[in-house]
Amino acid sequence: MYFLFKQNPVVVAGSVIAVGSLLLALLSRFIVDPNLWQVENLGQRLCWNNPAFSWPVSNVYNCSGASYPLGTDSYGRNVLQMIILAIPLDLEISLTIVILATIVGVALGSLAAYAGGKIDELILRITDVFFALPALVLAIVVMVVLGRTLQNLTIAVLITWWPYYVRLIRSQVLSEKERPYVEALRSTGASPLRILFLHILPNTIYPVIVQMTLDIGGVILTFSALMFLGFSPNPLLPELGNLVTDGISYVFTAPWLIIFPGLTIVIIVLGFNLLGDGIRDILDPRLRR
Repeated sequence: MYFLFKQNPVVVAGSVIAVGSLLLALLSRFIVDPNLWQVENLGQRLCWNNPAFSWPVSNVYNCSGASYPLGTDSYGRNVLQMIILAIPLDLEISLTIVILATIVGVALGSLAAYAGGKIDELILRITDVFFALPALVLAIVVMVVLGRTLQNLTIAVLITWWPYYVRLIRSQVLSEKERPYVEALRSTGASPLRILFLHILPNTIYPVIVQMTLDIGGVILTFSALMFLGFSPNPLLPELGNLVTDGISYVFTAPWLIIFPGLTIVIIVLGFNLLGDGIRDILDPRLRR
């Protein structure tokens, strides 16, 4: 494993970014007061006093007093602090959606593949209904029906995400259940549930693990897109998509409001995608040759 990571420095960089993001999320409450996002300071709004860089914008306000390395937003809050508070929220929601989507998808997909017949057909037709609808449009419809809360946003994205895992695990189980060792287990009188959960699923779970890692970044993008489209439950909420939305109105007067939260999204998504590629290289024996 170490050899594979050593041979691919890009994967190492992605792993460092992903692990660093998780560590920052865990330590964010110790770095920044978690209640600061609710405090407005309109006297320090849209200001920049970082001497390392001067924006080519004529009306940039130079803050006095406190230091703001990434400037302040339209509510007078420190943008760097808001980004630090936003990272754990985005990662928590993303991990929740990915884990729940995996549980639902693996359960339904493995059942469909192993049982076959009408059960397989029913589950496939249900997933086809969800695949027929654009994911973002479906999430928007769910949000309109349920209302704008973080819980409803999570449900909206989750509803669009689980069908992918149904298809993935179903294809894996279909190929695995025809192997000789499964027939041997059946001949010994092993129950279908024991064969499925103790033998087949452990041998088919590796692609799911890779997909979960890749989907963490994808969920963050989808969640941020919904926030950007105006489905935020609170304009003050420290969420990366919400921070970018706040900056749209000031793109020519305070460009840092879009640039730094946007870069944070790009870096985190890229890090988890590269980590997923590295895990795939480790778990796929064909890539070790």
